[in-house]
Amino acid sequence: MEGMDPPANQKVLKPVLLAFIAVLFFKLFVADLMITQGRSMLPTLQPGSVLVVNKAAYGFRVPLLDVYLLRWSVPRSGDMVVFYTPLGERAVKRCFYVNEGAFFARGDNDLESFDSRSYGLIPVDHILGKVVAVK
Repeated sequence: MEGMDPPANQKVLKPVLLAFIAVLFFKLFVADLMITQGRSMLPTLQPGSVLVVNKAAYGFRVPLLDVYLLRWSVPRSGDMVVFYTPLGERAVKRCFYVNEGAFFARGDNDLESFDSRSYGLIPVDHILGKVVAVK
């Protein structure tokens, strides 16, 4: 039947699917939200703080592979970054002593922070992104 419009559900499906793909791309590669737990970053971050994480701050990282395909920057001392610890957990700490592809992660709350003083240097490729806003 030529000249007939597609059913209404097909007209709606394409924009919804495109919006879903755009949001997924944004979340995986550009920016994400994270809610903090624990006390390692007190007084800067309270438990339950909402962080905006810029995943593209240091380069284009392939999710789940711990590798940057393209890097245009490295963290600077004092940057607050989200990364995977050697135990595979996500953490947020300050970055210090960046050198030769690794950094020293340290929490603002020295007495309660499990950080590089316990588990050593973190490879820069383990960084998920830079914290750019706190709410």
